[in-house]
Amino acid sequence: MIKTEEVLEHNLSFNSFDDKDSLFLIKAIREGLDYSFFDNLLKSIPFSFVEWSHYLNLSERTLQRYKKEKKPFLANFAERILEINLLYKYGEEVFEDNGNFDSWLNTKSIALGGVKPKDLLDTTFGINLVRDELTRIEHGVLA
Repeated sequence: MIKTEEVLEHNLSFNSFDDKDSLFLIKAIREGLDYSFFDNLLKSIPFSFVEWSHYLNLSERTLQRYKKEKKPFLANFAERILEINLLYKYGEEVFEDNGNFDSWLNTKSIALGGVKPKDLLDTTFGINLVRDELTRIEHGVLA
């Protein structure tokens, strides 16, 4: 299982991603993520426990059990957690302000079909759509 410190050491971001980082993420996904890493995200990313349970496709009760038992997140759950973490860091970089990025996440986007970006984080395709929109914003391509 990958420890929180190992993930934080890599300081991963979409803007500075290389093959070594990809291999580390594959290892982390295969081995699983320590619950403490997820607990840190709960404190640093303003998504509620209910939203996280939706993003991970887990019931709130099951997610509570992970918390109580300090159970590691394996494969698909670890992958989604890492994807959302990377996306959030990227959004902070693009907006250069957490408040503005959080506001954008909670505002319906015409470019995303009239959906709030945060409502798309329950699937890999949705996460990729949001990341693509952030890239367009970063490069000033708004149409």
